[in-house]
Amino acid sequence: MPQTGYLSLVLHAHLPFIRHPEYPDFLEEDWFFEAMTETYLPLLDIYEKLSAEGVDFRLTMSLTPPLCAMMSDNMLINRFRSYLNQRIELSDKELSRTKDTEFYHVARMYSEKFKRYRNLFEDYYRGSILNGFKKFQESGKLEIITCCATHGFLPLQVHKESVRAQIKTAAEDYRRKFDRSPRGIWLAECAFNPGDDKFLKEQGIRFFFMESHGVMHGKPRPKYGVYAPVYTPSGVAAFARDMESAQQVWSAQSGYPGDSNYREFYRDLGYDLDYDYIKPYLHSDGVRRNIAMKYHRITGKVPLNQKQPYYPQDARKKAAEHAGNFMFNRQKQIEYLANIITDRKPLVVSMYDAELYGHWWYEGIDFLEFLFKKIHYDQQEIKLITPMEYLAENPINQVVEPSMSSWGDKGYNEVWLNSGNDWIYRHLVKAAERMIELAERFPNAQGVLRRALNQAARELMLMQSSDWAFLMTVGTAKEYSTKRTKDHIKRFNAIYDMINGNRIDEGYIWDLEQKDNIFPEIDYGVYSVKETAETLKS
Repeated sequence: MPQTGYLSLVLHAHLPFIRHPEYPDFLEEDWFFEAMTETYLPLLDIYEKLSAEGVDFRLTMSLTPPLCAMMSDNMLINRFRSYLNQRIELSDKELSRTKDTEFYHVARMYSEKFKRYRNLFEDYYRGSILNGFKKFQESGKLEIITCCATHGFLPLQVHKESVRAQIKTAAEDYRRKFDRSPRGIWLAECAFNPGDDKFLKEQGIRFFFMESHGVMHGKPRPKYGVYAPVYTPSGVAAFARDMESAQQVWSAQSGYPGDSNYREFYRDLGYDLDYDYIKPYLHSDGVRRNIAMKYHRITGKVPLNQKQPYYPQDARKKAAEHAGNFMFNRQKQIEYLANIITDRKPLVVSMYDAELYGHWWYEGIDFLEFLFKKIHYDQQEIKLITPMEYLAENPINQVVEPSMSSWGDKGYNEVWLNSGNDWIYRHLVKAAERMIELAERFPNAQGVLRRALNQAARELMLMQSSDWAFLMTVGTAKEYSTKRTKDHIKRFNAIYDMINGNRIDEGYIWDLEQKDNIFPEIDYGVYSVKETAETLKS
């Protein structure tokens, strides 16, 4: 059959900026190490395999500025090396302990994977995982897009100077890391506020992504629904999420990740093994915690102690079946849409958190590998495409003013503004107001004053991260997210008072520069009132 439509897969790769040089190890830094081992390196591993096999694939990935900063940080990379080497050592010990047991095949899987990922990281990419992603962007297989500087939730930014600062700082950071300008952006939490697209246009960004109702509730109503992009009034393209394909993966009731053959996330060797045996692989405090090695499968709705042994080959076979089912459903979906949309080929945009693949859904990496292969070898009706490729083929699109929206629960702001986190906004708004004031008072600062102003800008952006409000809402790491917010508020206010009192403590500024070292080339002038006003007038 001839090609009838397109599928655009989009993965949003993001973690909050977590870096604690003041401690030898830190629980929340493990989020980064786990994602490196279970998502980012495994993704690159399948990209390498597919390329070696000659499989032509396309994928769009956001690599957010905080994530890129952690991937580029020498201290965190060295800690990651220790983390990965520890897992290799433990998995090798497990080969002996589990010999002649039903868990041996799982121990062998971990041993082989950890060693392969270390080889990929050290030998292929020379310790820089960004080199791997850049490699596939340069080959045309991968479109890497940016995000708001610290994943700031833009609709709740009262001052437009803060919106511009989040976008401009992110775009400049992308240029330094990827040697080109970003063509697309993932707005944090898919949250769009009408008019903010002007700041995207200012940075030369051509497209962004939205939740489906943000486009469907736009003015006028989109002719093609969510199955073609629309242009905002500023000329930036908005691509909307397809909920049908999203539900097949995301749904807690019917989504693929809940299959009984897949690995159980919540049962971990950090709790299962004898304490003295596992203690060398825990943090220095000796407290039991997850170590990202799990030997059991989901099994069904049974207690954790009744979970059955995990069989990697059975799980991989199921991932192949689910990839085939996903492809079949997209074929039928696009076939149906092609009968309605007759003047262009319909586009289905499937958007997911990257960390779902490999971390939360361990076999999600296998699913993607099988899906790319099946689309390449087993059918002709649908073609994988990136947003820029689609816009090149379809440069004329309807102009629509999308509505305010997000992909959070209930679709708007409630996750990030509710009774559990609303206290933060009086501080965020006041700090932004003060930062704008400082940028206007000191337009050409030099020396330690400039360093203090730049650090104030870093602290403001870090306190604006949507992750802290989100974690407060869901109750995960609530104590940590609350402390992080308060720490950045206190640091910002301390710098503000020093500048106003003309008594800058250079040692204090140096200490913060070492701790909160994101955006080393940041320019506090990004909060300029005049430049923001000029962008809004354009």
